Amino acid sequence: MTEEIWIVDDDRGVRFVLAEALRDAGLTVREFGEVAGVRAALRDTRPALLLTDVRMPGEDGLALLTELQALAIGPVIVMSAYTDVATTAAAYRAGAVDYLAKPFDLDHAVASVQRALASVAAPTVTGNHVVAPEHALLGESAAMREVFRLIGRVAASDLNVLITGETGTGKELVARALHVESARSGKPFIALNTAAIPSELLESELFGHEAGAFTGATRRVAGRFEQAEGGTLFLDEIGDMPLVLQTRLLRVLAGGEFYRVGGRELIRCNVRIVAATHQDLALRVAAGQFRADLMHRLDVVRIELPSLRTRRSDIPLLAQHFLAATAHELKLPPKRFSRAALKLVAQRDYPGNVRELENLCRRLAVIAPGSEILPADLGSSAHAPSGGEWTDALREWAVEALTGGEADIHARAREALDQTLLQAALQANEGHRQNAAQALGVGRNTLTRKLGASRTRRH
Repeated sequence: MTEEIWIVDDDRGVRFVLAEALRDAGLTVREFGEVAGVRAALRDTRPALLLTDVRMPGEDGLALLTELQALAIGPVIVMSAYTDVATTAAAYRAGAVDYLAKPFDLDHAVASVQRALASVAAPTVTGNHVVAPEHALLGESAAMREVFRLIGRVAASDLNVLITGETGTGKELVARALHVESARSGKPFIALNTAAIPSELLESELFGHEAGAFTGATRRVAGRFEQAEGGTLFLDEIGDMPLVLQTRLLRVLAGGEFYRVGGRELIRCNVRIVAATHQDLALRVAAGQFRADLMHRLDVVRIELPSLRTRRSDIPLLAQHFLAATAHELKLPPKRFSRAALKLVAQRDYPGNVRELENLCRRLAVIAPGSEILPADLGSSAHAPSGGEWTDALREWAVEALTGGEADIHARAREALDQTLLQAALQANEGHRQNAAQALGVGRNTLTRKLGASRTRRH
């Protein structure tokens, strides 16, 4: 084996800047533009470390990675502009020690190489089959790329994961992705919202109960731990769990065994726990509302989901996905956003995050009248972008109308403006024309004439 670092990428520019950065760090570098060249070079020598792109003409980087793993050649760092959960997870399953999302910071890339060289450990292989994702985690922003990278890195492990983030950011989707991309994917994924179950019933939901354990318990019922055996148990809103049940959950996590409610049979379980909360567990611990030892058991790996307002660049991608998915699910004619409408959708604020955006798109898929969704279909709240600049919406309408070859848009825009102002002024002044005209700064005769002209046009 040589002390060379091999870079495999069909993009000459990427190879050049990365190679120069590594050489500046005192490393010896050899460059390849295709997998075939790597395979030929392996007949004579082996690299100390290899960096490979995922998608290249001919054979891709994942196929090379699998081959290198079989030959015990490594470590390998994967690079890709396609940072989705499935690709990232497949790379780690095939033995990659790190995943660099393009465009990457050169200092970060050099540090990744140095870490891998300093600690060459045999990676765990769980197979090279890429499972089609059953989740809808989408995003191209830097924040979501980091989430995908972390999911891919920890999915194959059996570590407990705590997912944090605001309501509606997609915490259950992350939990499902962790399950789908893990070795437990063939076993059940069971989800339980601990805040949605009354505290007196939550114990039975989690651990099951025996017949006669309480009033109405006429038969033995398996709890969520038994249902998830061998798979993943997702506990949503874990911060709301009562203290008494926190103690029982801690015992299960510590010993891997429990009793059903009213039972005497000790039941052993093999379940991976993924928990989620929108609350700050450290603050709840400080307030005496959450056990510190349980928090540490759950918070082995933390994945923090960004709010939608911090990744606005992902909104068009998500909106188009939700619109198409709803049409497919409900067997509706496909629709698309006009450019102006999509821009307005991206400018809106979403306190409910991705869930609120999805609900908007589902509503539009059903109620929007045409095959193309226009700004008018979004409702009054969508016409005022987050900065309150209604002129931006007017500009978008004008551009779209001019592009479409529409005529007389100046007259139509003035008419719409006059009527909107007149109606708003009359409403604000309870129909009193003199006061409405005064508020607008026009004469009463002008207001009356415009209202009359409007009625004439309508009839």
